[in-house]
Amino acid sequence: MSSLDRLRPLAQDGLLAVVMAVLVSVIVFTTPSAGALDLVAVLAGSLALVAWRRAPLVSLLVSTACMLAVAAHVQPGPVAAYPVMVAVFAAVRVGHRLAAALAVVVFLSGDLAANLPGDDGTFQSIQDTGLLVGWFVAAGVVATVTRHRQAYLEEVEQRAAEAERTREEAALRRAGEERLRIARELHDSLTHSISIIKVQAGVAVHVARKRGEDVPPALLAIQEASGDAIRELRATLEVLRDTDGADGSDGEAQASGLDRLDDLVERARSTGLPATVTISGTRRELPADVDRAAYRIVQEALTNVSRHAGGAAATVCIAYADGELVVQVDDDGKADPDAPPVPGTGLLGMRERVAALGGRLRAEPRPEGGFTVRAELPLGGPS
Repeated sequence: MSSLDRLRPLAQDGLLAVVMAVLVSVIVFTTPSAGALDLVAVLAGSLALVAWRRAPLVSLLVSTACMLAVAAHVQPGPVAAYPVMVAVFAAVRVGHRLAAALAVVVFLSGDLAANLPGDDGTFQSIQDTGLLVGWFVAAGVVATVTRHRQAYLEEVEQRAAEAERTREEAALRRAGEERLRIARELHDSLTHSISIIKVQAGVAVHVARKRGEDVPPALLAIQEASGDAIRELRATLEVLRDTDGADGSDGEAQASGLDRLDDLVERARSTGLPATVTISGTRRELPADVDRAAYRIVQEALTNVSRHAGGAAATVCIAYADGELVVQVDDDGKADPDAPPVPGTGLLGMRERVAALGGRLRAEPRPEGGFTVRAELPLGGPS
C-alpha cells in the first residue's frame, strides 16, 4: 500500500470531524445559554471522530462525554447527538455492541433528565428522546449490516485466494505427472538403446582382446561414452522424478561438472579430434548450476567441432575471474564469417542455459577462420 493510500482514510476522517464540528458549533453558538466551554466541548466531541476507524472506543468515550455535557448545559436539541451517533456506528461496526449500547443509554438518560424542566416540556422531551432512540437504532443497524457485508467480502476474497491456490497446486501436480511420464518414456527408450550400444561395444572389445587384436580407439570411445551417457541420463531422470528432493537427495549432484572435463576432452581426442585445455585463474568451488552449464557448453561445442569441422583442432579455455567463469572453445575449422551457420538445437540449448544464469553467450565464426563459443557465467546466479 502506497503512502497516498494510507493517508486517504485519515484525510476522510479529518474532513468528517471538521464538518461535524462546524455543523454542531453553529447550532450551539446560536443557543443563548452557550458559552466558551460549551464550544470547546463541541469541538472536542466532534474532532474525536478523527479516530473513529483506528480507536473507535476512544472516539465513543470522548464524544459521549463531551456531547452529554453540552446537551445537559445548553440543551441544543437532537443536534448534540450527531457526533455520538457516528461514534456508536464505529463501535458497532467493529463489534463493540455492549460499549455502544451503554453509551447510548448514558447519553439518552442524561439528555432526557436535562430536558425535563417541567410539566409543559415533558411531552416534547420524550418525543425528542424517542426520535433519538430511532436514530441510534438505525445507526446500529447500518453498522451491523456494514460489518456483515465486510465479513462477506473478506470471505469471498479468501475463497478466491483459496481457489487460486488450489488451481496452482493442481497445475503443479499436473506438471509433476508430466515429468514422471517423460521420465518413463526416456527410461524405456533412451536407456534401453544406449545400454544395447554399451553391451555391443563391450562384446566387440572383449572379442578383439581375446583374439589378440588391437582394439580400435573409436570402439573404446563408444564404450566409454555410452557408459557416461547412461550415468548422466539416470541422473537427469532422478531430477525429473523428484525435483523437490523429497527423499533428501540431490539428483543433479550426480550430473557432470568441470571435475570431469579431462575425461570429456580425452574422449573427444579418442575420436580423432585434437583438443587442448587451458585453465587460468584460481580454481575453486563453483555453484552447481554454473558448474553443470560450463561442462555442457564444452561438451556441446566439442561435439559441434567433431560434426561440422572435420579435421579441425579445438582449444578449450576455462578462466576463473572474480565474479564470473569464462568458458571459451575455439576451433580452426572452415567456418566463414560471411556465412554464419544457422543455429541448431545445440546452440539454442547453450543460449538457454546461459540466459537462465544471467550470463552472456557469443557463438559465431572467427575473423581468422573457424568458430568460437564464449560463455560468461556470473558466479552469483541469475540477476
